[in-house]
Formats: sequence, structure tokens, C-alpha cells
Amino acid sequence: MTRQRTIKAPRRPEVRLPEALGTYGDGAGGGAALEPDGDYDALEFPGLDLTGADAAGARFMDCALRRCVLDGARLPHARLIDTVLEEVRGAGTDLADAMLRDVELTDTRLGGVQLPGATLERVVVRGGKADFLNLRGARLTDVVFEDCVLAEPDFAAARLERVSFPGCAVQRADLSGARLADVDLRGAAELSLERGVDRLAGAVISPEQLLALAPAFAAQVGVEVRAVDDLQKRH
Repeated sequence: MTRQRTIKAPRRPEVRLPEALGTYGDGAGGGAALEPDGDYDALEFPGLDLTGADAAGARFMDCALRRCVLDGARLPHARLIDTVLEEVRGAGTDLADAMLRDVELTDTRLGGVQLPGATLERVVVRGGKADFLNLRGARLTDVVFEDCVLAEPDFAAARLERVSFPGCAVQRADLSGARLADVDLRGAAELSLERGVDRLAGAVISPEQLLALAPAFAAQVGVEVRAVDDLQKRH
């Protein structure tokens, strides 16, 4: 008998923001500037339009970004620590090589967000939708995608360790060259792979998901699947 391997569950972040947060900007939801290498501690960003902001290398610690717009914002090499993002919208946001540690994202709407080479540790993405999320070469440790939609996420060459997807719709994911360890896909409400079915070693899936992925597995090993009717028609 084959002994079942125990899958380690992700450790969730425990974000405890200070009771009194300062307010960044004028608090009226208008435009606000961020600075490259800026240092932002214990601040709330209330409904700010940060479109096109340049905060490369900035550090956000004990911060809350609520209902902000980050379209086209540049935050490569930024560090987000003990921070929450609620109902944030971002299209084409650049977070290449960023670090997110002990971060909660709730009901965000993201499109084409760039996170290649990023490091995510103890991160929860809860609700919302992310289209074309670029996590190529990223490292995800203790990450939970919960009750959200991931449309065509790119995990190529990424490393995923203790990652789970409860209630998440994972649509046409790319796992090419990815390395998985203790990745639990059983709770995903939907699961389809565009590429990289051969990289699922280190993951656990449900019997139902195995059946859904069977054509991809067959194609990977070169097995041609035909109905019995095809054989009968030739005789």
C-alpha cells in the first residue's frame, strides 16, 4: 500500500495594524504622489488615485490601502510588510522583484499586474479577480488564494511552497518550469492548465480534478484518446 503524504497547510498572515493610522494625502480621494525609495509607516491610503505613481524601492509597513487606484503604478523592488489592500484596483501595476510579507489583499481587481521575481511570504488573496497575473520566476511561500478568480495566471519558473486555493477559480494557468511543494489544489472551485501539467509533482488534486485534467495528462505522455465507436466503424 502507498502511504499518503501529509500536505503542510500554509501559515496565514496575522496582520495587526496600529489602532491609530495616519492619513496619507488629503483624505479626499484625489491624486497623491509617491516617492521612489519612500518610507511609509503606519499610514492609511484612503481611496487615492495613484495612477502612474513611481514608488520604486519604497517600503510600506503597517499600512492600509483602501479603494486606491494603482493603474500603471511603478513599484519594482518595493516592500510591503504587515499591510492590507482592500478593494484596490490595479491595471498594469509593476511590482517586479517586490517583497510582500504578511499581507492581506481583499476584493481587489487586478489586470496584468507584473510580479516577476517577486517574493510572497504569508500572503492571503481573498475575493476579487486577477487577470493575467505575471508571477514568472516568483517565490510563493505560505500563500492562500481564497474565493477569488485567477484568469490565466503565469507561474512559469516560479516556486510554490505551502500554497492553497480554497474556493478559487484557477483558469488556464501556466506552470511551465514551476516547482511545487505542498501545494493543495483540492479546494479549487475550477482548475484548468494551459501549460505545465508535468509540473504538478508536489501538488495534491482531487479525483474529480484528475478526471478533468486527464486529457492534458494523456497529451503530455503522448497517449491518443479515441472513443470505442471509432474502432467499431472501421470493422
